[in-house]
Amino acid sequence: MTQNELSPNPIKLIGLANRSFARIVDGPLRELGFAIGQLPVLVALKKHRALPQAELVRLARVEQSSMAQLLNRMERDGLVRRVPDPNDKRSRLISLTVRAEQQLPKGKAVMDQAGKVALAGFTAADLELLMALLLRMNTNLDQAIDALTGTGANAGPAA
Repeated sequence: MTQNELSPNPIKLIGLANRSFARIVDGPLRELGFAIGQLPVLVALKKHRALPQAELVRLARVEQSSMAQLLNRMERDGLVRRVPDPNDKRSRLISLTVRAEQQLPKGKAVMDQAGKVALAGFTAADLELLMALLLRMNTNLDQAIDALTGTGANAGPAA
């Protein structure tokens, strides 16, 4: 796309960049057994080892029913497993399978390489400014969600 064909709306440009990034990583991630929509769950479980479904809902910023469907598919595909919660025998925690743990470094490499492509030519100052602006935008959006839901539950993105 040329500069003249692009929207002057930054939100539309962010969406376009997100869709283009997803197109680049989709095939390589699928070859590893992952889908881009699973990444927030995979990253959260890698970081925290095992989490209740409600915490995954909060971290991934999705509805409970959407998370339940996603986890069912991920369990079917051998990426996650449900294990008893040692602190609450009535509850279960979600954790990664050995297969998922083994594939995650390859998935991270796919994402890192696509990130390098997306950010080619950016200076350190460009990246610092971009990060600051995007963090400010995410804070604004979190506050708007909190106002809509009245929960104040948005604690930031899954890392």
